[in-house]
Amino acid sequence: MSTKHFFNDPTHLVNSALLAASLTNPALAVDSHHKIVYLRPSDAPSQVSLVSGGGSGHEPSFTGLVGQGLLTASVAGTIFASPSAEQISAGIVTRVDTDKGVLAIIMNYTGDVLNFGMAVEKAKSAGVKVDMVVVGDDVGVGRAKAGKVGRRGIAGTVLVVKIAGALAELGYSLEDVTRIANLTASNLVSVGASLDHVHVPGRDVVDQNDSDRLKYEETEVGMGIHNEAGSARLAVTIEELVKTMLKQLLDQSDKDRAYLKVNSKEVVLLVNNLGGVSPLEMGGITTEVAAQLRRNYQIEPCRILAGTYMTSLNGSGFSITLLNTVPTGLPPTLLSLLDAPSQATGWAAPILAKTWTADNTATREKTHQTASAAQPTGLTMDEVSARHRLNAGLARIIAAEPRVTRYDTVVGDGDCGIGLKRGAEAVQAMLVRARPSGDVVVDVRSVAAVVEASMDGTSGALYTIFLNALVAALRRQGKGVATEQVWAKALSEALLALERYTPAKPGDRTLVDALEPFVVTLGETGDLKKAAEAAKKGAEGTRGMEASLGRTVYVGGQGFKDVPDPGAYGLSEFFLGFAGIEEETDGGDA
Repeated sequence: MSTKHFFNDPTHLVNSALLAASLTNPALAVDSHHKIVYLRPSDAPSQVSLVSGGGSGHEPSFTGLVGQGLLTASVAGTIFASPSAEQISAGIVTRVDTDKGVLAIIMNYTGDVLNFGMAVEKAKSAGVKVDMVVVGDDVGVGRAKAGKVGRRGIAGTVLVVKIAGALAELGYSLEDVTRIANLTASNLVSVGASLDHVHVPGRDVVDQNDSDRLKYEETEVGMGIHNEAGSARLAVTIEELVKTMLKQLLDQSDKDRAYLKVNSKEVVLLVNNLGGVSPLEMGGITTEVAAQLRRNYQIEPCRILAGTYMTSLNGSGFSITLLNTVPTGLPPTLLSLLDAPSQATGWAAPILAKTWTADNTATREKTHQTASAAQPTGLTMDEVSARHRLNAGLARIIAAEPRVTRYDTVVGDGDCGIGLKRGAEAVQAMLVRARPSGDVVVDVRSVAAVVEASMDGTSGALYTIFLNALVAALRRQGKGVATEQVWAKALSEALLALERYTPAKPGDRTLVDALEPFVVTLGETGDLKKAAEAAKKGAEGTRGMEASLGRTVYVGGQGFKDVPDPGAYGLSEFFLGFAGIEEETDGGDA
């Protein structure tokens, strides 16, 4: 592992690298503030826009994949960290054409899923037609260990982007582009291997005697693109290493990893450089992979792509991806879409001369507003009653903060109560500044914007996704008075939207243990107090429940047996206050 870098300031490095995109491809522009690289507007017909992104350090993904026939825009985070929902929202709303819809294609990592999810739901609540495809192609970590989170996304994501981009370029609808992107993602398997972990510029150098370091003769199979652990450390030759990797990709008897049966006559092979392997060695690796596919599996790839597509900084490793080119149900085939011409520096297609001579200096100057006002919809409520109930719920959250903090100190990192209180106080301050309008969509969207701005972390992301999904669901209810039945239907739809971004279910010891009982009971009974009591029961039911998601999983210890989940408890307190149920004396948690 090399710990020496030309740039030791990671922030300056990322910002400088983004500017290179417009230097090497004149069709691109850079929004430096939001770290967005996007196609300059032109007089070409409107088409579905493709947006992707993630942490920096994986170049040329995804900045180098912005160009005609590929991505319309890419949003970059800091090194190995997801971009914020604010950045992504700016990319979707202001830096691409939304006339034909927008598709976000991302890798399956919690930060990316939540932050892109927030941005997608906000865009939907504003009336933008947008969808999202999450790619998980890594078999390095099997089903048992991956659990509910699922497979990580790695280099196969590039093939999904290429195929979806080519289809969008042909003028197909958002529905078709989304379907084919999902089809491609479901027919991918990938696995990586590396000789060492990588060092991030600006971080302290790890002790050379650290027991976590790979030994000189070892290779880690299944290592992730952010230094995540793989499945094994082996002292093997390149022949034995490739044999092990192909077995993980193709062995149907390995039920922990048999994600895909490669039965197509047209299989695409992608051999990807993780950043630090010389072209000479990449040539030798590609030859070995192709030879073993032919000899051991009777697979003759119809296309072999070898090069640097998705890196882990200067990672001394490579990954193997196989794509089953199944029928699309459309005139274009997956293979023809993969072969389609494109212009992006990160793909094996040169920028055309006419692009250099076009002298296109146009930019998109639209300003992104995080809390842009929603248009009234005619779905109304009694704003005096709503204000009273909301204030009562917020006050109860604030009063419960010491209890929530105490619980989270036992099973988490102690910040849950403070986060909930901060969000509640911010919404209270908004209610002081301006009375609710009485239009449900306008008022809930205002609350969603305040929650996003004031609450961070995973809980903040979950609340923001849910509230923005609720706005979109309420918008679909039409005009009239927002009855309990209207609210119940909209809340159910918002809960379904939230399930697309988190695998949490009742029983996983999360805030969903309080949220889902509230939504379900309100739908069944139309009784707000019964729904709040169900949320309380659900939260109390987490006491003694072992967590399967969230930070509590990593804390360890037996504290979970003594206290409820802090997030579920805090949310149930809001529901109780909102329903007008008097607070009981704390009977044993003091």
